[in-house]
Amino acid sequence: MSILPAPPLRHVTDLTVTLDPIRHMNQGRAGVRRIIPIIGGSAKGPAINGRILNVGADWQTQFASGLTELDTRYAIETDDGATIEIKNYGYRHGPADVLDALVRGEDVRPDAYYMRTHARLETGDTRYDWVNHTLFVGNGARLNGLVQMSLFAID
Repeated sequence: MSILPAPPLRHVTDLTVTLDPIRHMNQGRAGVRRIIPIIGGSAKGPAINGRILNVGADWQTQFASGLTELDTRYAIETDDGATIEIKNYGYRHGPADVLDALVRGEDVRPDAYYMRTHARLETGDTRYDWVNHTLFVGNGARLNGLVQMSLFAID
């Protein structure tokens, strides 16, 4: 039994992140390394709407266990002209056959594997100052050429 209640989550935005082809780095110190350039996309939701800029990437490490560590940095230009940086860190894992299907670019149900992140957002635009002192969690899905991510503020 917890002495404190679980913090509520508030839906902020749904991201559709467009990706360039994977840049394979092969085996690194900790695992198989990949860089996946982030080249665009959209943000649509109750608190943040705009387009994802062509300025980021996901630096991934895949471990022998099948766990993939996700480490992304990219930015949104909101519909009203603010720029918001996103630093998103998380894990993707699941059954080997499901992960192999993802690598082949096949459609896989998002509930067939685990893809969760925690995110920090930052901006100098006072209209969105609240993102500078809010933590976020994300629920994601990898599709062929894109990632879908729903971000929730931890209130």
